[in-house]
Amino acid sequence: MIKVEAATLQEAYSKAASELSCSVVDLDINVLQNGSSGFLGMFKKMAIIEVQRKGAPKEPKEYKEKKEFQQPRKQEVMNETLPLSDEKRSEKSRRNKNRRNRNKNKELAKTSEVAEKHLEIAEPKESLPPRHEHKKEVMVKPTFNEMKHTIVSTPIDQNFHHEKRDIKEVVEEVSVEVKNLFKYSCFSLAEPLVSKYNDDTILIEFTGEDAALLIGKEGYRYKALSYLLYNWINLKYGLNIRLEIAEFLKNQEEMIEKYLLPVMERIRNSGRGQTKILDGVLIKIALEALREQFPEKYVGIKSGKEGGKFIVVNDFNRKNT
Repeated sequence: MIKVEAATLQEAYSKAASELSCSVVDLDINVLQNGSSGFLGMFKKMAIIEVQRKGAPKEPKEYKEKKEFQQPRKQEVMNETLPLSDEKRSEKSRRNKNRRNRNKNKELAKTSEVAEKHLEIAEPKESLPPRHEHKKEVMVKPTFNEMKHTIVSTPIDQNFHHEKRDIKEVVEEVSVEVKNLFKYSCFSLAEPLVSKYNDDTILIEFTGEDAALLIGKEGYRYKALSYLLYNWINLKYGLNIRLEIAEFLKNQEEMIEKYLLPVMERIRNSGRGQTKILDGVLIKIALEALREQFPEKYVGIKSGKEGGKFIVVNDFNRKNT
């Protein structure tokens, strides 16, 4: 005997006949539960039957009684899984809400008790002195001279705060350190040359087969290397640098010199003017050239809407005013 479930009894009969490979008229059927479509899809029940072929041996009585004993239990489980009515659902929700509120009140009561105990331990009233006995401490800031004598020099301070040294000694020291820096470079370069450019500037030159690769597209490697060397040499020795790689700086200076000729002429005629958007090394070269030509005027760098930088020259903001 087998048990079959379907939406309706007709479907259950057809399914049982298919499983037992016989006609419906040859079936011995016991209906356990009639099917029901419910209301708006709710409370739907499946049709359940027990079926066997006619003439087949019947189940032992003990097995049948056991089965009948277990059936109500299964029916209870099915009933528990059915959706609750609106009234039962609201009652259950109200009970859950009340339970949560009780638990929350208990937790708040415990928290307040613990807080009061900690407050009593941390701030005993008997140990506190009267208010009038408290004195407000006034912090007196030391003067610059007092601070200067109390600062303890560190190894970093000793490296970057020093008396100005002879530039020839600095050139020799920088030459050795720059050679060591590029000793294991992946580029094929000649030995870097370090020399004195003027009293405040060191000239560092790179030549060789791969020297142009140090410049990079649009000079981005040149800018990075120049920034690195300047921050090292300026902080440690207090000197500026002039970085020359495969005559890149020389060519840039010649180009910007030709560009500035009409700009300078326009400034002399009208008393003011500005350059186009310049990048990196070019704006530095142009700034130095214009300040040398017009020391009595204001020469400064401005930023455009898109972040580009250009130089303005005018009489509205003089250096001496």
